[in-house]
Amino acid sequence: MAQDLTLTPEAAAGTRTRTHTWEPPAGYASAGGRTGLQLARMSLDGTLPEAPICGTLGFRLVAAEEGTAVFEGEPGEHLFNPMGTVHGGYMATLLDSALGTAVLTALPAGRAYTTVQLGVNLVRPVFAATPTLRCEGRAVHVGRTTATAEARIVGAADGKLYAHGTATCAVFALPDTV
Repeated sequence: MAQDLTLTPEAAAGTRTRTHTWEPPAGYASAGGRTGLQLARMSLDGTLPEAPICGTLGFRLVAAEEGTAVFEGEPGEHLFNPMGTVHGGYMATLLDSALGTAVLTALPAGRAYTTVQLGVNLVRPVFAATPTLRCEGRAVHVGRTTATAEARIVGAADGKLYAHGTATCAVFALPDTV
């Protein structure tokens, strides 16, 4: 039997909006001959704008050291799938950001990366009321043409595991340094 899913005026009155702004992304090539770690730290201190995806999904880079990167994010109902939990794509994007940035922090000047394989394991649902999530990425191998990394998403306050993942990245020369 078909069910009418049309919103009533009362339900529509609860409509929410979400607005965000962002700075145009600055290509790393325009930042000069800096290492990946220097570039990540420039994002941390605001010298380079954060990636627009961070504002879109509500997470941010909070720490970067050589071979590691940490992001934190705030779940919310704007990230829901039809089942009323945070969409797995949010978790995958948070993982991909920490994994890639961990690789970036280990790259020399003039090198860049792109994800070519992403493995995601979601182990616990995330709800709107789930407190801040922390995603810690760690480079496992960074070579001349490939890199691998692993990351975990945990509750920032309690350390409870929500997801973990891995990535393989292609490493290449920045286009203007070829």
